[in-house]
Amino acid sequence: MSYINVDRPGREALFAVALVVAVNALGAAPSLFVGADTTWFDRPWFFPPTIAFPVVWTLLFTLMGVALYLVWRAEADARDTRLALVAFAGQFALNVAWTPAFFGLQRPGLGLVIIVLLWVAIVATIAAFDRVDRRAALLLVPYLAWVSFAAVLNYAIYAG
Repeated sequence: MSYINVDRPGREALFAVALVVAVNALGAAPSLFVGADTTWFDRPWFFPPTIAFPVVWTLLFTLMGVALYLVWRAEADARDTRLALVAFAGQFALNVAWTPAFFGLQRPGLGLVIIVLLWVAIVATIAAFDRVDRRAALLLVPYLAWVSFAAVLNYAIYAG
């Protein structure tokens, strides 16, 4: 079941681009409001260069937007599609919550709790997306890999 009725091919492309832009804008919003000041903690030896974070997150949010589009427009069971969209919203809310907890409140312990929940939510989202569109599920794998790395980094900062 497709959630959009596309009577012109250009409209579908515009909708896909709009989803990608929306995911990027919403995903980046917390860091724009809270910032990403790293001066309050000791950086672990494996902390990436600062420029890596906006580059990686832009790529990941773009992949997430494309995956969301694929699920949204899929001709799949309506229940599976709704479940996939709810799973996406849940993991995205956790993603957005991490920055204010970690950077805004400067609470790496709280950030660690959120990122572990986020990791579980991403796995659930990948499973839900796979029931609707395998390509969409695969597009989230780099996101899971990065969040896995970020969780290790978060733990190192918390334990540091």
